Amino acid sequence: MSERIERRLAELGLRLPEPMKLPAGATLPFPWVRVHGDRAFVSGHGPLLPDGTVAGPFGKVGDQVTPEQAYQAARLTGLAVLASLRTALGDLDRVTAWLRVFGMVNAAPGFTNTPMVVNGFSDLILEVWGPDTGSHSRSAVGLAELPFGIPVEIEAEVAIAA
Repeated sequence: MSERIERRLAELGLRLPEPMKLPAGATLPFPWVRVHGDRAFVSGHGPLLPDGTVAGPFGKVGDQVTPEQAYQAARLTGLAVLASLRTALGDLDRVTAWLRVFGMVNAAPGFTNTPMVVNGFSDLILEVWGPDTGSHSRSAVGLAELPFGIPVEIEAEVAIAA
């Protein structure tokens, strides 16, 4: 198991969730993480509770969900991504660089502060890995809908050690 990153998560009081428990009737014909060479491509994740169930609040940011609630949902999404990476890689210390993050926000009409929402994810990654490894390129876009009514979905690409 990881040493440095697991220790850092513990120092921050963070706990990774169990694997996602899909809502009834949902099937996903792809892996959460696809490892190819020295890269791991992370499929879109949403916020999870510690038991792996989808976390609320649900709805559009700027209407049913406040930007602050969505920021926290993005942090929970980050923990879900880390849990999937740990499962796929066996050790979070294998992540040598965060390369790219694509954040999608379930935005109400007129809500344009999507970067602040996705900062919840980016801030978490920078807290855990620090600026050298944790810095990443990023997009933060608003969409009309997201699966299951979640307020934020995030995918990523990381460089990994063998």
